[in-house]
Amino acid sequence: MKLRRSFEEGHRRKFLIVVDESQEVESALYYAASRVQRSSGLIVMLYVIEPSELQNWAGIRQVQIEEESTKAKALFRLFRRKLAHAGFEAVEIEDVIREGRTAEEINKLIADDEDIAILVLGASIDAKGPGPLVASLAAGRAAGGFPVPVTVVPGQLSLAEIKALA
Repeated sequence: MKLRRSFEEGHRRKFLIVVDESQEVESALYYAASRVQRSSGLIVMLYVIEPSELQNWAGIRQVQIEEESTKAKALFRLFRRKLAHAGFEAVEIEDVIREGRTAEEINKLIADDEDIAILVLGASIDAKGPGPLVASLAAGRAAGGFPVPVTVVPGQLSLAEIKALA
């Protein structure tokens, strides 16, 4: 495991958010933005293009990648607007699109970027559980060996409650 360098000269602490279309992403995003606003740093928004079952068909795979990349960029713009509307327009954001399995790509990005110091996840308010990322990364066997701290933000918190906590 690489030593995090986010507080060394020439480096900045980064809060990693995994972006998708789930409701809980906003909780994680607002929490990270509040932390950045209070203590400096920036947000890395990661969108992962999961492999399709039709990977053997190159043309279909290429179309999926193009469509997913377009969707990722639209989500990045949407979340930037939401942050600006919530008073976080000065928070710096870095966008990253990767292809692969989400958990693997999160780990690879953290390994590649020594400035990522924390992963912020939003917990689902669904009765089925906290959500697949929270279940796989912040709990169970993986949690003890994860390379950075993981903050899980309850999905039902209001923006005011998140700002008060961060």
